[in-house]
Amino acid sequence: MADNKRKALLGMTPAELKTVVTELGMPAFTAKQIAQWMYGKQVRAVDEMTNLSKQNRTLLAAHYEIGAMEPADSQRSADGTVKYLFPTASGQFVETVYIPDNDRATLCVSCQVGCKMNCLFCQTGKQGWEGNLTAADILNQIYALPEAGKLTNVVFMGQGEPMDNLDNVLRAIEVLTAEWGYQWSPKRITVSSIGVKNKLKRFLDESDCHVAVSMHSPIHEQRLALMPAERQMTIAEVVELLRQYDFSHQRRCSFEYICFAGMNDTMVHAREIVKLVQGLECRVNLIRFHEIPGVPLPPSDGKKMESLRDYLTAHGVFTTIRASRGQDIFAACGLLSTAKKQQGL
Repeated sequence: MADNKRKALLGMTPAELKTVVTELGMPAFTAKQIAQWMYGKQVRAVDEMTNLSKQNRTLLAAHYEIGAMEPADSQRSADGTVKYLFPTASGQFVETVYIPDNDRATLCVSCQVGCKMNCLFCQTGKQGWEGNLTAADILNQIYALPEAGKLTNVVFMGQGEPMDNLDNVLRAIEVLTAEWGYQWSPKRITVSSIGVKNKLKRFLDESDCHVAVSMHSPIHEQRLALMPAERQMTIAEVVELLRQYDFSHQRRCSFEYICFAGMNDTMVHAREIVKLVQGLECRVNLIRFHEIPGVPLPPSDGKKMESLRDYLTAHGVFTTIRASRGQDIFAACGLLSTAKKQQGL
């Protein structure tokens, strides 16, 4: 775990690194070297920055550390999915899911410990909110991942609502996409949201990453019963906002839709979805519901989901059924929680 007496360098921009080295009396160009060692070569310790003088490495290490923290635990699914438990600088834990799929490898990262949104169908929501991750905490899930070199894309679909920790999410994205950082295309990153007023617009304005909106029902009253945040920003308001942006080229807009038997998987819902998103360049991802103790929501069967997919596709809404991964290790959609880990159980 990180040494709390020293500050983490991970997540800092070149300008911030320049301030660090200037305050320590080191040459200004050292900041660029530090950024190259961290984001280009992903070194674990200051002493590995061999083009810094020994004196400057010693000076820097006395006050700062990279901030990389190895996973505290991991579980491997029968389908190859791996769930990692990462410590945070504050002494808490978050879960991160690595999903290999032929020539693709996706990492599902967390941005909060728990979540405030309390969606009925989500295990993370049952945990409650226990704090925001820093940009370093978010980046560490990638930086210290054993399979980091294999990643093709990252999705902010783990624990937490990204718009509720937007500053740190945007900072992590900046590091991943900047020329001085990881140099990723923003098209390798998808950020999910239930829709948070003002914050979602800011994300769309300040980022070129893909956006995935959790819909789960196109009907206001029903979505409100599933997702209390519908009260602050309705799905109709979310779609109205999305219409102001161009998703006809490389940037993608998608809607996540967990299917509950007889509740939101009917032809009534199919018609309402078509009506809601008509004219918006988007796709819908249908997701199997993974049952949670104490939540009386039955999952849709495969045939119902196929009927929903086929209707939406036939009416101009490109729709897929997302393959469920990692369910046997509680790594599938809606199952992430570190409540027991926080209690030391």
